[in-house]
Amino acid sequence: MLLMKNPATDRAPLPAVRVEVAAGSAGSIALKRGQLLRIEALEDGAVASLFGFSENDPMVHLSVHHTRVFSNSYVLGSGMRLVNNRRRPVMVLGKDSVGRHDLLLPASTSAYLRSKGYDGMGCVEAVQAELDRLGRQQPKLPDPINLFMHVSLERDGTIIPQSNTVKAGDKVTCRVVQDMLFIVSTCCTGVEGNDKPGAVALSAAENLSDFAG
Repeated sequence: MLLMKNPATDRAPLPAVRVEVAAGSAGSIALKRGQLLRIEALEDGAVASLFGFSENDPMVHLSVHHTRVFSNSYVLGSGMRLVNNRRRPVMVLGKDSVGRHDLLLPASTSAYLRSKGYDGMGCVEAVQAELDRLGRQQPKLPDPINLFMHVSLERDGTIIPQSNTVKAGDKVTCRVVQDMLFIVSTCCTGVEGNDKPGAVALSAAENLSDFAG
């Protein structure tokens, strides 16, 4: 299984790292090629809007659009390669206790949430604030991969939000194949049934056995 196999690298093993992201905010974690990224829901109903930025080229980022085309699918499944805007693999999805994720919808903005009667900061503003905190300039903020969000696509092309069934402890784990900075927003999505912000944990490790719990 891919997650069990750590690609050959010329670096020393790195210690495991865990970052908790409170509901309604954004947090980040940096990974090196060969490490595992785990994203875990800490509260029922959490949605983790995932962004990824290359550590080597500011013009390269995780791209949900290219991932759909590369895989010829709008459904994220085990073994699927998530690619960047140059159609190069960024990571591969391995263990997944949920099996329902969104590759269609953009990140929320504060203005959009206000127009829908929600309070709080949008995903776009939260991610930009995290980039500012890191002193990082990105020429473009791409659309995210919305982990744990559940929507369906009807035959006529209509997108129908479905009830979020994520429970605390649900998680996805990916093997990263490029040096990347990942940012996750846990802000309100404004999407019915998936609009309750929930905390998540971001973890990096060399092997599955290195993760706590």
